[in-house]
Amino acid sequence: MTKATKLLTALPPPQRRSLMELAREVSFPEDARIFEAGGRADRFWVVRSGAVSLVQQVTSVQRVTVASLGAGDLLGWSWLFPPYQWDFGAEAFSPVRAYEFEAQPVLKLCEEDPALGVTLVRIVAEILAHRLEMTRGRLLDQYGTHRHRSL
Repeated sequence: MTKATKLLTALPPPQRRSLMELAREVSFPEDARIFEAGGRADRFWVVRSGAVSLVQQVTSVQRVTVASLGAGDLLGWSWLFPPYQWDFGAEAFSPVRAYEFEAQPVLKLCEEDPALGVTLVRIVAEILAHRLEMTRGRLLDQYGTHRHRSL
């Protein structure tokens, strides 16, 4: 497995500075629901400290953690793709501090600086590919082991 890409450190310094001009520092208490699956995706965060769980509602009462995020990790990518709705929910596993970015000003910045836009999309794609590979590995571990036991 490759190491997870961190959005802010992957951006070249001038592009990072431009993006950070749009950042707002926020915090979430432990157990806070940051967003819900199906909600309007109009922002994203970069976790500064703490832990966030990406969750999927399986039944009306059961939620399953599909990924855990920590310092430096990107939280939220659905703001980039129609229909601009969250695919998962997110909950603060511990107190969380983060940089929050509203999608519209970031998208406007990307239009004004196409090199930043291409770089940002490439980095988000690398992050998504890494998370997909991690999820694939967990599924193989869980179901591959289960399948062998049932043979």
